[in-house]
Amino acid sequence: MIGVIDVGGGLRGAYGAGVFDYCLEHGIRFDYCIGVSAGSANCIAYIAGQKGRNLVFYKEYAFRKEYMSWSNLLKTGSYLDLDYIYGDLTDTDGEFPLDYDAFHASDQIYRAVTTDAITGEPVYFTNFDVKKDDYFIVKASSCVPVLDQPYPYMGSLFYDGGISDPVPIEKAFSEGCEKVVLILTKPRDYVRTSKNDARMAKLIRRAYPASARKLAQRGPLYNDQVRRAKELEQEGKVLIVAPKDISGMKTLTKDKKAIQQLYMDGFNDAAAIGPFVGGADD
Repeated sequence: MIGVIDVGGGLRGAYGAGVFDYCLEHGIRFDYCIGVSAGSANCIAYIAGQKGRNLVFYKEYAFRKEYMSWSNLLKTGSYLDLDYIYGDLTDTDGEFPLDYDAFHASDQIYRAVTTDAITGEPVYFTNFDVKKDDYFIVKASSCVPVLDQPYPYMGSLFYDGGISDPVPIEKAFSEGCEKVVLILTKPRDYVRTSKNDARMAKLIRRAYPASARKLAQRGPLYNDQVRRAKELEQEGKVLIVAPKDISGMKTLTKDKKAIQQLYMDGFNDAAAIGPFVGGADD
C-alpha cells in the first residue's frame, strides 16, 4: 500500500496543493492519504479528484475577511471562520463545493488527524466520518489554538492535529503502508524550536492543560518524527517532498505571489514521486 502524508501549515499548504495537483494530472494514485490541519483539506480534494480546488482557497478565498480576520476574532473568538471555509464555501450549495460523491465513491483510505482538546491525545477520523455537507473533521483538524476556540462536535472539543501528531509517519506505517510520500511545508532540514509553541501554550494552559503540554513539546516531537522519516528514506520506504525556500511564508501570511510560488514549487517537486511509487503516467 502506497501512502501520502500532508502535514499542512496554514497557507503554506499551497505547496501540498501543488504536489497533489501534479499527482492528479499525472495519474499518480495513493492508496492511503493522511492529512494534518490544512493537509486534511488537501487530501480530501485530491481523493475527490478536484485539481486546482485547493489553490483557489489558498490564493483567493483566504484573502476574504469572512475567511480569516481580526473582526472574526472579535465577534466569535476565532480568527479563522472554519464554518465559512469548510461549510459556506464547501457545501453542496457553496461557492466551490467539494465533490462529495466522487470522494465517497473512492476506495482510497482517508485519515484526518485532530487533537482532543481535553486529553491532548491525537484522534484520527476516517472516510466514514465524512458526511455530505458535514466536514467537521477538516474543521477540527485545522483549529489552531489561540487563533480559534476548540471546535465542538458530538460533545467533544478538538484542536489542530499538529499539536499531538504533527508528522504521522508511524501512524501511516502502522496501518499497512509499505511506502510513504511525506509532504512537508518547511525545508527538509528545518529544525522547529519551542519558543512560539510555548508562548501559545501559556495562553491555553488554564482551560486546556493537556493540550498546552502537548503544544509546548511540539517542536521536539516534530523534529523527532522528521528524523525518523529521514531514516526510513534511507531505507527506500519514504520520499520526503519539501520546499527549498518558503519565501518568508508563515502559517497565515497573505502573500499571493509567495503562495503561487509555493504551489508551483510543489507541483514541480512532485515529479520525483512517480519513480518512487512506480505508477505515473508520463
